[in-house]
Amino acid sequence: MSSRLIEIFDDPKLVNRIKTHLPYLFQLAELESSRAGKIGMEVGSLRERIIVALLIYKFGEANVETEIPITEPEVDVSLFGVPLSIKTITGKGFTGVKLIWTVDAQKAMEFRETYYPHCDILLVQINWNSIGGFYYIPLEAQKRLFGKMGKERYIKLPKLGTNPRGVEITKEALSGLVEDKMSRFIEIPWQKRKVNYNPYKRWIDYWREDKE
Repeated sequence: MSSRLIEIFDDPKLVNRIKTHLPYLFQLAELESSRAGKIGMEVGSLRERIIVALLIYKFGEANVETEIPITEPEVDVSLFGVPLSIKTITGKGFTGVKLIWTVDAQKAMEFRETYYPHCDILLVQINWNSIGGFYYIPLEAQKRLFGKMGKERYIKLPKLGTNPRGVEITKEALSGLVEDKMSRFIEIPWQKRKVNYNPYKRWIDYWREDKE
């Protein structure tokens, strides 16, 4: 059975909305998670919520399950009961996509030995002032490429003595996945807008409210 995610890519109005809205919303996420010009790690969670909100907008809240047990390391959300992983990368290349976050070398090795693709992927490639994309990578394509490449070529372990915080999909594997005949793609022009953003405004507004 094909994933309902395909409906996003076959909906011209929604495709246009993603092209125009996603860069702006991700820009807001960066502003909200920045301090002294540095973007914090929490930006990843904000980006994930933006994509989950897109799924709820398209498919309805009743069909999107967000309360996923922590025992599911890759799964971020469930759509119509089907597990889904949401991943984002920044730049023109396809590197740095984490399969699992860990700083433990032994756990990284164990993960590679037991890993097998088990959920669809929505991937957002952020490429400010240039072209990026919004990708759907189906589970079937992942399984096929994983079987063809093998775990050593598909999975990149962290280098010993470094602190990269996770196990990644290799550049070769991810490039193959986004180019797979089963994957879907929306080209996105990543242009920033002028935004008057005050991170304290909504909290100040709450303080001003008279709840008595």
